[in-house]
Amino acid sequence: MAQRHLDPTDPTAEVVTGDALAGYLRNQATEFLRALRLHRETGGATCSGEESADAVRALRRSARRISGSLHTYRPLLDPAWSESMRPELAWLSGTLALEHAYEARLERLLQALHRLSGAAAFPEQVAVSGGPATAPPERGNLTVGAAKAGALLDRQLTLARTRAHSTALQALGSSRFHAVADKVAVLASEVPLAPAAATTDLRPLAGAARERLTDAIAALPLLTAGHPYNAEALIHGLSPDPSPHPQDGPWHQVRLLLRLHRYAREVLDPGTPVDVRLLTAGQALNRHRDASEAAAAAAQAARTPRIAPATAYALGVLHADQRHEVEAARFAFQRAWQREAVETV
Repeated sequence: MAQRHLDPTDPTAEVVTGDALAGYLRNQATEFLRALRLHRETGGATCSGEESADAVRALRRSARRISGSLHTYRPLLDPAWSESMRPELAWLSGTLALEHAYEARLERLLQALHRLSGAAAFPEQVAVSGGPATAPPERGNLTVGAAKAGALLDRQLTLARTRAHSTALQALGSSRFHAVADKVAVLASEVPLAPAAATTDLRPLAGAARERLTDAIAALPLLTAGHPYNAEALIHGLSPDPSPHPQDGPWHQVRLLLRLHRYAREVLDPGTPVDVRLLTAGQALNRHRDASEAAAAAAQAARTPRIAPATAYALGVLHADQRHEVEAARFAFQRAWQREAVETV
């Protein structure tokens, strides 16, 4: 069954006023408080145990939705309250996300190393072809260096994860967090709407969020993303400059704008399931972010002084592999968004 598309620009659709925004924010604040209670009941750790990890994810999810709604619908809210609340929610969500991000990045890189080295599968392929039992020099170097590359990444990313864990614990015990939680508790019962919110239609603001997204997508090099290989994506990968890859920024921005667009739709009709096309596009952009950050971690590890050539070689191959994953994610997003654009016209 086709899902119903919510068109904020449809003049025949029912007007949605500030009451819907207030109800949405109250629900998200309630979810935040429920997650906070679960987090405290599970001992207050950030990622030690499935229930505690679920609680942290729920905290981040509610914080993102509240913050995103304050951004999209800020003309309908008390400006002083909204502008003071948004950066605090962004701080909380970002701080709680770091530990999981480092953990997932390490797992992604180690799995890629295992796949690329292929120590078990490769001799079988050589035997079938009738060649010698030893691997070619290039594959052999990768196999030798993969273990040391994995150990280096493990040390670096585990240290970063440990620091992120400590930072999250400190944040959750800080007066800054308690101030945020107190404001969210008030929000669960009282939303500071502007006086005109009761009669103002939310749909133009939701439409503006979609326009910002479509404008950002229009500026992307989708023609390049329509091809399976983008050689320019590898040019600066292992250069001494540790700055982010120059191609990635606009794609990360589209990911954030897509999230804001989804949240804006949720406010208009909270009961509508997430559209499959938007979900698919968002998943592709999440993979894009994960792969680009994993590639950056591999490049950072390759800059470690005095590492063995085989280790550096393995890290270079790993970096190239993740940049290919970046390109695959861009291609997947392009296809998903083209379907979204065609089917909503």
